[in-house]
Amino acid sequence: MNKAKRILIATLSGVLFGFVCFGLASSGPGQLAWPVAVQIILSRTLIGFAIGISSTSFGHWSVHGLIMGLIFSLPLAFSGLMAPESPEYDKTMMFVWTVGLGMIYGLLIEVITSGIFKAKIQRPQVAAA
Repeated sequence: MNKAKRILIATLSGVLFGFVCFGLASSGPGQLAWPVAVQIILSRTLIGFAIGISSTSFGHWSVHGLIMGLIFSLPLAFSGLMAPESPEYDKTMMFVWTVGLGMIYGLLIEVITSGIFKAKIQRPQVAAA
């Protein structure tokens, strides 16, 4: 039951931060195309879901959130490099911001999941031989 709670809380937190990220992205010049908006929201939701299902140990849960945020932000960051050239849009900085904010979102998802709701990572049990 605790695993289902962890997955649900982490995924919903990812959805929340997906909309936060969408709000930040849409505050710039011009309007975002709807596929880009969907991609942003789903990317951050995927971070939450991955954190929820992961039983990988990176030491402390905060490191787990940072690393998962980094890994699952890379596809969105690389897709941003394919955007058309624009004087108010620097592709390198957008890449760095996307990955950096993904790490922050991953950390915050872990804070909500492990810290506030106490749904800790469950490590698989190894049977004694």
